[in-house]
Amino acid sequence: MRQVGIESWGVYLPEHQHTSEYIARETGIPEDVLEDKFGIRSKTVPGPDDHTVKMGAYASIKALEKANLTPEDIDVIIWAGEVYAEHPMMTYGIKLQKYLGNPKKPWAFDINQRCGTFLVGMLIAKSFMETNPSIKRILIASGYRNSDLINYKNSRARFMTSLAASGVAAILKADYQHNEILGISVMTDGAFADDVYVPAGGTVMPISKKAIDENMIYLDVPDPEGLKERLDQKSMRAFINVIDDALHKSNLTRDNINYLALLHMKRSAYEYVAKEIGVDPYKQTIYLENIGHNGQNDGILSIDYGVKKGMIRSGNIVVIAAAGIGWAWNAGIIRWG
Repeated sequence: MRQVGIESWGVYLPEHQHTSEYIARETGIPEDVLEDKFGIRSKTVPGPDDHTVKMGAYASIKALEKANLTPEDIDVIIWAGEVYAEHPMMTYGIKLQKYLGNPKKPWAFDINQRCGTFLVGMLIAKSFMETNPSIKRILIASGYRNSDLINYKNSRARFMTSLAASGVAAILKADYQHNEILGISVMTDGAFADDVYVPAGGTVMPISKKAIDENMIYLDVPDPEGLKERLDQKSMRAFINVIDDALHKSNLTRDNINYLALLHMKRSAYEYVAKEIGVDPYKQTIYLENIGHNGQNDGILSIDYGVKKGMIRSGNIVVIAAAGIGWAWNAGIIRWG
């Protein structure tokens, strides 16, 4: 099997933010509850030109420049970002290709699994390069601005108050011994498929004046208490299971973990997952309380912070862990350096 590693990566964070003070005014949730329980001191929100695929393009350009590459050095482009983007029914990977100057060598496609998408993209990219010797580099890119889909007045969706905006990208290279991608584990459960969605805009409820007037164009949770009860029974254990499975596929154990790149979630859940696998939640990981939850981008954002702060060093075992509405749980292992 060919070794596949992360040759380069890039991140883009908009300049605009919503502070906990602002969010408290809009939601009615006390500021100290937002900071201590929800884990939000501030979160990034898009500026006028911070569109979903364009933010992924900003991050992709940074990743290319960091590795001294051009878009023509890429063989495949995988869009692992959100479907809430520039326009409905576009192929966003091809839109990204255009933003990068329309290089002729790579071909592009989209995948989606909400917050787990980037890890699925890494799994697909690694599989492509392990089975096709002609593929040497794959660009995985994501943009995210689901902050637009949050109605602060809707108490049913308050657990998603932290949704933010950003772009990330990673260039995976075959026959590359640095930042090697090891085991990746994914689990989904269709029992949660109808628990979180935007009511209007699909075939069941097309966009209409009524849908707009009644705020049905935002993310909603039909049964918040039922969802909480069922997630409490399953979600934390599912996180641990996918992490353990990814470690097993990598011939590693929890004792080998040096850094956890965990998506942003409420503080108590974040601390539980970290401590359960033997990681200090504030010394071996970055809690993204100053930028909020950026969906599938959180793992790369956490790694970027971890490297810059010296928390990730050569030889370290890095775990990326994510979960997304639908419901999905994902974990991946990287041998850094």
